[in-house]
Parts: sequence; C-alpha cells; structure tokens
Amino acid sequence: MRNVVIGGIAGVVAGVVIGATIVAPRLDLAARGPSAGVAIEDGPPGIGDGSPPLPVDGGPSLRWRMVSAYATTLPQLGTLAKRVETEIARVSGGRFEVRAFDPDVLVPADELFGVVASGTIDAAFASPSSWADEDPAFDLFAAAPFGPEPAEYLAWIYFGGGRELFDGLFRRRNVHALFCGLIAPEAGGWFRAEVNTVDELQGLRMRITGLGAKVMTRLGATAVPMDGGETFIALEKGSLEAAEFFTPAVDAALDFRRLGKHYYFPGWHQPATLFALIVNKDRWGEADSASRAQIETVCGDNIRYGLAEGEALQFAALAEMGTQGVKMHRWSDVILDALESTWLGVVEDESAKDASFKRAWDSLASFRRDYAIWNELGYARGR
Repeated sequence: MRNVVIGGIAGVVAGVVIGATIVAPRLDLAARGPSAGVAIEDGPPGIGDGSPPLPVDGGPSLRWRMVSAYATTLPQLGTLAKRVETEIARVSGGRFEVRAFDPDVLVPADELFGVVASGTIDAAFASPSSWADEDPAFDLFAAAPFGPEPAEYLAWIYFGGGRELFDGLFRRRNVHALFCGLIAPEAGGWFRAEVNTVDELQGLRMRITGLGAKVMTRLGATAVPMDGGETFIALEKGSLEAAEFFTPAVDAALDFRRLGKHYYFPGWHQPATLFALIVNKDRWGEADSASRAQIETVCGDNIRYGLAEGEALQFAALAEMGTQGVKMHRWSDVILDALESTWLGVVEDESAKDASFKRAWDSLASFRRDYAIWNELGYARGR
C-alpha cells in the first residue's frame, strides 16, 4: 500500500464535524498507545539510556528537518519516525538534531520525495511504497504480497542483494536512503459482511493500495485509495464495504472495530513492512563520518525496536477487540490460493512493464527459493 496517505489522518478529519467527535479521540488514543494496555512508552530502552542528551554549547552542529509521512502520534507508523529524532539526540550527545515534523506542516505529504531531492527539506520518513510513482520497484522494498516475513526480508536486504538494488534506485535522484524501520504483518482487513468465496469479492468496494490493490482489482473488487480519515468516514457511511488499514494495534487505537465487525487474517498483502529514511544527497555529503554512523546506527536500532514492539503489541489489541464483538476470521485456503495465483499474474505483468521491478523481483524470488531450504529444515512449524 502507499502508506504516505495515512499521514493525512489528522489533517483530513480536522475540517469535518466527525473529526471532533469520532476520529480525534482515536488519534488522541493513538498518541497514548493502544488502549489494550500495552503503552508505546513501556517498550524496552533503545540505544540511549533514556536520559536526555547532554547540553552542547551553541546548540547542535548539524540540524536536519525531517518530515514524517505519518502523524507522529500514530502508534508505530508515526512513533518510529519520532524515535529517530529522540535517539539521534541521545547518541550524538545533542550535537546532531533531526527534528521530526508531521505531514503537511512544512510540505504536502504526497510530495516528500521531490522536496527531499530538491533540498527543500533535508529528510523524510516513509515506507518505500510511498514512492512507487517514482519507480514501481519501490513497492517491493516496502512489502510483497505472500512475500518474505521479517527475518527473511532482512536477510535478502542485507545479504541477498536487496540493499544494492535499493541504492541503485536513488543514484540519479539526488537522494540517499537508509532502511529505518520494520514492523509486524498487517491484518487482512475489515469487512462489513463475511467473505466465504472468491466470487464474493466481485464488486466489493475496498480501501486498499499498492500491490495488494492490483490483486484485488483482478479478482473483481474495486480498490479505492483513501487516507485514514476518509476511510473511517466512508466505512461509517457505507460507501466502502471493506478496508485494510494496518496492524491490529493501530486499528484498535483508531477504533476501526466500530465500523466493520469481521476482521480477516492473515495480511497476505503485507506480511512485513519496511520503512526508510531518505536524505537529500547534498545534506548527506555535508555530514561528517561520525554523524553518518550515528544516523545509520539509529535507523538500524529502529528496525530492531519496531519489529519487537510490533510483535509485542498485537495480542493485547486482539484480545480487547474480541471483548468488543469483533469476529476474527482466517481467510479460507481457497481464497488464499486465489489471491496468491492472482498475485503471481500481477508480478509477471509488472515485470514485463518495468525493468527495475523485474530486477528486484528476480533477485527476491531467487533468494526466496534458496531460503526455502533453510526455512523448511531450520524452523519448527505447528504440529
């Protein structure tokens, strides 16, 4: 999905009545962490010791303005961006400042790539799928339907050639990029009615974006790209019949359970989601080696933190929603088979249309074939 649209939640709903009475309380809840009882602030310490940075005479020697694609109060999506700000201050002793801004405060959220490339802002935090209009291959560096789970994804990125391909997408775009977050699988989506057959997807109006949207469209659904605020209102009014949004912890924080009682799993379209920090190439070049190492270290720790936090948050969120009447479903094998076979058709067509997409997919698919041998032998599965 193109997660950049999520960042407009606060801005979109602020101008409508429902924003004050329905959505705004949920965004406040998101700022406090899911009401399921696992507070965002309760996670383990990061690379800092929790203390504020030491004061520096004259202030930081290096300052970057970083715009997040997501409201910085939103669990995981936004708080991981905010964490870059706090952790770089800690590891640099206050000498390096990366100030995080919410979407649409400095620049429009849907223009982040261009404004970083031009130097209008120094950096931006988003999922690479946000930049699929720049190059379709970016989708594969955010999430792949039926694709790798987190451990396998990281193995391909860092040791299977993925990082080199990712870097290649930026060479002519005046941008330097670092992977800077990784989180748990998404849910499969909220539905007003049960879905028991593939035919029941025909004509279904569903909020879904990215590669998953292309799969659903081929199966007869109408994929509707919407941001979070619009999605909530559309579900409430009935103009949408389904919506995938994010993980259970985020969905619970935004109280989506009031609008669709049928909650489907697994999130076949995003079994893991990567995030990246993009930096203007000139700003990156001006940073000294110590500052570069510090931001690389913070981003690496953000991957560890985001994955661990995301895995820890989901059960409590699911348990709470279960007490509120949400019906949890697992997609039938027949539907999953249809989704997967359709996805392979999408891959074939996308590879034929775009050389960068084909290179990335061929590399990932080759790595996964080899990894499958280890995956089968090395891990105990359910018995």
